[in-house]
Amino acid sequence: MDPATTNAGRAAAAAGDRDLYRAAGFGRPVPRGKRPAILVVDFSRGFTDPAVPTGADMAEELAATRRLLDLGREKGVPAVFTTIAFDAAQLDSLPWLHKAPGMAALVQGSPLVAVDQRLARRREEPLIVKTGASAFFGTPLAAQLAAWRTDTVIVTGATTSGCVRASVVDAMQSGFHVLVPRDCVADRAAAPHEANLFDMQQKYADVIPLDEVLAYLGGLPAAAAAEGGRL
Repeated sequence: MDPATTNAGRAAAAAGDRDLYRAAGFGRPVPRGKRPAILVVDFSRGFTDPAVPTGADMAEELAATRRLLDLGREKGVPAVFTTIAFDAAQLDSLPWLHKAPGMAALVQGSPLVAVDQRLARRREEPLIVKTGASAFFGTPLAAQLAAWRTDTVIVTGATTSGCVRASVVDAMQSGFHVLVPRDCVADRAAAPHEANLFDMQQKYADVIPLDEVLAYLGGLPAAAAAEGGRL
């Protein structure tokens, strides 16, 4: 079959799916608050280094996230990072590692759990260590966002179909408006990436281009941004 015909068919199917969800009352835009925070989920070497079995080439998404972080830092918008790091004693007991044993390489102290240096994480930007998919599950993330008086969470990171999606759902369930700049999230394969972006857009977040998020941050009053991030 002609690739152009195949692509046209996929586009038509996607448009039909959007119409179906819209008719059912899904996919409405979420409000943009005055006190956003940036959440960077698991952009660690274990995911961003294509030479590692659990990794993939995420250079473009890292560069886009760096643009977002740089503007956020300029505007006083706080950022928080996560990484997966297991205690060695957990490796034989956690159900997640029975399902996905490749993740067992992400052990505390391994260079694979370090945040990718291309993001230039700063000392004042918290790093939350987790052992589950969601950035919220079993972590102090919700308390940190509350301390910043956050109303909107901008979620970036990896992987789209795993930890990003889980974190987006929990952010929404924790009472935050959620934005996902699609240029700033990555996965190992295109199909789960696109499917989960579609589903998040319909149910949990606004999945939008990075430029739209940058325009939103750029339009924040400096005082409002600083108030949200620095109490």
